[in-house]
Amino acid sequence: MSELLKNIDARTKLAGTNKLEILLFFLGVDRRTGRRETYGINVFKVREVMRTPVITAAPDMPPSVEGMVSLRGALVPVIDLAKYSGISPETPREIMIVTEYNGHTQGFLVEGVDTILRLDWSKMRVPPEMLTSQTGGLVTAVTELEDNRLVMMMDVEKVLSETSSIDNEIMFRGVVAVDKPDSTVFYCDDSSVARKQIERTLQAMGVRGISAVNGRQMWEEMEKVATYAQSIGKPASSMISLILTDIEMPEMDGYILTKKIKSDPRFNGIPVIMHSSLSGMSNQKLGASVGVDEYVPKFEPLRLSETLARRLGVDTAPVRLA
Repeated sequence: MSELLKNIDARTKLAGTNKLEILLFFLGVDRRTGRRETYGINVFKVREVMRTPVITAAPDMPPSVEGMVSLRGALVPVIDLAKYSGISPETPREIMIVTEYNGHTQGFLVEGVDTILRLDWSKMRVPPEMLTSQTGGLVTAVTELEDNRLVMMMDVEKVLSETSSIDNEIMFRGVVAVDKPDSTVFYCDDSSVARKQIERTLQAMGVRGISAVNGRQMWEEMEKVATYAQSIGKPASSMISLILTDIEMPEMDGYILTKKIKSDPRFNGIPVIMHSSLSGMSNQKLGASVGVDEYVPKFEPLRLSETLARRLGVDTAPVRLA
């Protein structure tokens, strides 16, 4: 499996084609359903797959955090995904998926891994409300394989948010307030955690926001606005101040959304900011290649507010006293 993952950087060529590669894994038999479900994680976020090393328990950890391991001199928290998701199988979790996103590295304990599968984002569907409710928003997309198995994409950002020691109140301190209720930011993200953080940031800034769960839904909303704006003789930019988009989303990813926006003259002058936990330079370069105006990493409300304020024409430079 490590051989399959060693050339992850080369896989970035898939971006911009609305395709992705996912690592399939299992958490064990869910005692609530009696089934062994198949889950997936984007290969972009996987650093390596290994046998579970010796884990050192640490005090005051959330129930699903088993402890810490040392990987090449760095202490990495280890999360039991089965416990976190409420499955609690009796089979051992002998495999650890080491993930890296948004500057954080963590290990996910799983029962086993299957294979890496190449898919088109258009084949990934927004999960039905019943599934979203049952999993507490843990599943962001689902797809059906040729063998009739359902694969559920897990919201690793939600896992990180709820198992880390990040203080949300501290995160939002210093958010730039611009008080521009006439400005409207359109934003899309398949993670409910990310959408809530964006919403909270915009509210603290005093800026109106309109959300969507993926690129397809965002594009449909933008087309409606553009049609209305044209009917009253105004440009779409008078109603859409800025687009904030995630990269990974079912049905239409952020790269394809940006391509469509930048190639449509109706949306001239509207900046597109990519807001993602895929913080590698390769992803930023790919964003720039499709016309993204700027890149901001997720879960940094202060930096996000500063970027939005500047793009909305607000001077955020500190005032110098004489």
